[in-house]
Amino acid sequence: MNSIGIGTLAKRAGVRIDTVRYYEKSGLLAPASRLASGYRRYGDEQVFRLRFIRRAQELGFTLKDIRELLGISKQKDVAKVKRAAERKLADVEERLLALTRMRDGLATLVATCPGHGRAADCPILKALGEERLQ
Repeated sequence: MNSIGIGTLAKRAGVRIDTVRYYEKSGLLAPASRLASGYRRYGDEQVFRLRFIRRAQELGFTLKDIRELLGISKQKDVAKVKRAAERKLADVEERLLALTRMRDGLATLVATCPGHGRAADCPILKALGEERLQ
């Protein structure tokens, strides 16, 4: 095992040192060992784990989701991993639909606003003041 310090670990995994410390406090990462001086030492397993966490976050998984994925990966239950990914995909698709509705609504409001005149006549302000946006 290649024993490295926290700075090297962070650099290899593409994260900041405070991120490593946060993951340690959260229980997502544990140092491989400690020196007599108390300094933490890490190895390839921690580099892999940090990269796993970072990539999962890039795909929209929360730290809670990641904790579950790490637990499932220890069980080597690929079906559970797939189900977790399917749930995340459904969540992302739902959020995309919501963002599309927001974009379309904003585009409509921007298109109807002349960008000048009285605030009381502004279609954007009027629409935002309505009880329900359409």
